[in-house]
Amino acid sequence: MVKEKPNSIRIYDDEGFRRRAACICVRSDAETEVLLVTSSRRPDNWIVPGGGVEPEEEPSVTAMREVLEEAGVIGKLGRCLGVFENREHKHRTEVYVMTVTQELAEWEDSRLMGRKRQWFSIDDALAQLALHKPIQRHYLQQLRRSKQNKTDDPGS
Repeated sequence: MVKEKPNSIRIYDDEGFRRRAACICVRSDAETEVLLVTSSRRPDNWIVPGGGVEPEEEPSVTAMREVLEEAGVIGKLGRCLGVFENREHKHRTEVYVMTVTQELAEWEDSRLMGRKRQWFSIDDALAQLALHKPIQRHYLQQLRRSKQNKTDDPGS
């Protein structure tokens, strides 16, 4: 299902959930710091960069496009952490890990809306998200779990 919105087309799955994608941007393979951006609606709030999947676009491509637009970063896409459901807003967000390799001095959302980005420790990011985007805390909790599972598995 497709619904028109100014400047974008929203894509919905068979159950009526809006399809979204996001990236947990990390500074290094240690995955101890994550990048958050200010919300377009509430500039004092920090969120995980992400947005709607466009027609004929793979969620992994959406995730990378959104972090470039919202956070002004480029990087190496890693593992998918899963699909996270927000029943209240009827969204399903596919979340990836991306190791940042380049931070642009200026980017689309910094110019258009004054959006900012900032690196946070995982604990500080969890505290920020708890204030206004508690669903996104699940992304970081899954990041921690998947990282622990990788280090626990001697075959990886």
